Amino acid sequence: MRESDLDDVMAIEQRAYPFPWTRGIFRDCLKAQYPSWVMTEHGCVIGYGIISLAAGEAHVLNICTAPERQGRGHGRRLLRALVGMARDQHAERIFLEVRPSNPPAIALYHSEGFNEIGRRPRYYPARDGREDALVMAMELVSDDITRMPPL
Repeated sequence: MRESDLDDVMAIEQRAYPFPWTRGIFRDCLKAQYPSWVMTEHGCVIGYGIISLAAGEAHVLNICTAPERQGRGHGRRLLRALVGMARDQHAERIFLEVRPSNPPAIALYHSEGFNEIGRRPRYYPARDGREDALVMAMELVSDDITRMPPL
């Protein structure tokens, strides 16, 4: 994702969410050099994902596909790309928050190996106040032969 993508990203963000991120939040993520990616189809931005990486952990900050493109596997591909980046950077686990009122996203995260580990009360703005967030996580460390102790 580049600054030049933000018009397209903002258009998707505003269509997809009743309480969208601001352009300033996206700019701050770019300035902080968080891995930020857009997914394109025929030269058009159709989705995006942003993660933060620190201290052996990754956090999915935002992942979204254009509403008219949802249900076609684009979100799954974006999520897998973010998880792959976290693994490449040797993160041991990856976290995300999701609204309990978003069952399609929850089902996607479960199907990709995320588990609910807690709740953040009143985390998201909502029409009638605030909505909790489900906190989900996935361990990324494998128990392959490279992790065996020396003989």
